[in-house]
Amino acid sequence: MSAEQCNKRTLMDYCPDIKVVDCTLRDGGLVNNFAFTDEFVHDLYEANVKAGVDYMEFGYKASRELFDPKAFGKWKFCEEKDIRAVVGDNRSPLKISVMADVGRCNYKRDILPKKDSVIDMVRVATYIHQIPTAVEMIEHLKKKGYEVCVNIMAVSKVNTDDLDAGLELLARSSVDTIYLVDSFGFFYPEQITKLSQKYVEIAEANGKNVGIHAHNNQQLAFANTIEACRMGVSLLDATVSGMGRGAGNCFMESLLSFLKNPKYDEIPIIRFVEKHMLKLKAEGVVEEYRKLKPVTRQEEITEIYSHEQAIGQCSKFLGSLKDVKAVPCGNTAAAAKLVAESGNPRAAAISSHPCAA
Repeated sequence: MSAEQCNKRTLMDYCPDIKVVDCTLRDGGLVNNFAFTDEFVHDLYEANVKAGVDYMEFGYKASRELFDPKAFGKWKFCEEKDIRAVVGDNRSPLKISVMADVGRCNYKRDILPKKDSVIDMVRVATYIHQIPTAVEMIEHLKKKGYEVCVNIMAVSKVNTDDLDAGLELLARSSVDTIYLVDSFGFFYPEQITKLSQKYVEIAEANGKNVGIHAHNNQQLAFANTIEACRMGVSLLDATVSGMGRGAGNCFMESLLSFLKNPKYDEIPIIRFVEKHMLKLKAEGVVEEYRKLKPVTRQEEITEIYSHEQAIGQCSKFLGSLKDVKAVPCGNTAAAAKLVAESGNPRAAAISSHPCAA
């Protein structure tokens, strides 16, 4: 959508370029280590098809060398056979997506050529300092035949000059869509307005789309998503009942009810909520997660990850711990994410409270 059209987009407009992406399995999987039942996944797929959702993200393409398969459900790895067990040859309008984290996947080995896969789109997740590697992944995946998105994570922690440089690098790549990601639910709608304008202007000049992935730490995920939409962002992420890491994401039920495209129908999603999500809440998904991954006591920790500066600031405390190795990371958010997804019960991270959430 052109800048002129973006300025004219209102909350009442029907915009055919808007696409909805369901991230329930991928972001929601961070809540329960991807321990979804086959019935849950099959019913979610059917609900998305009936609701007119455009993309369904099944999970991660994580490396089995880095993440223990015994500690995670199958959607941490999204093998072709597992996806096909749900969708067959996927003869529906719904497109299948997976996410590949820079540095945490073997994309050359584990992501098949598009002609051999039911997957349609791969989303490359990157931190700002990893963008050169992300570009290499993007070009490889495009040559394999995929639609490719890139998610620049933790943008609220990135300074303006670095963000501008990163966006320019991605704009020159073959990527189809560049995502604005509010990893910590930090932004207010006024900030989303300015960031959306920045992303859309750069993307439009290079023939690309923009997406939004919002988190709900301030109960603004839905508001920020529709504000980004108003500014010309086309791919909108949501999860059923907002299920996702920390405070969760934009509610799919709310987003489908809001959008004016008549192909979207929130009723199948609401029925899915009644059958599955209410049951998950009643059972206490957090308690189930704790059963899969017991809380580690301080004396059991053998590795602590963080940024070098944080390690230095905590040197006195770290020195008081017995036989604990401090491992430097690019930033504290990356350290927290690495530990959260590692499956290692003896690893810990020094980070801010939002990262820990």
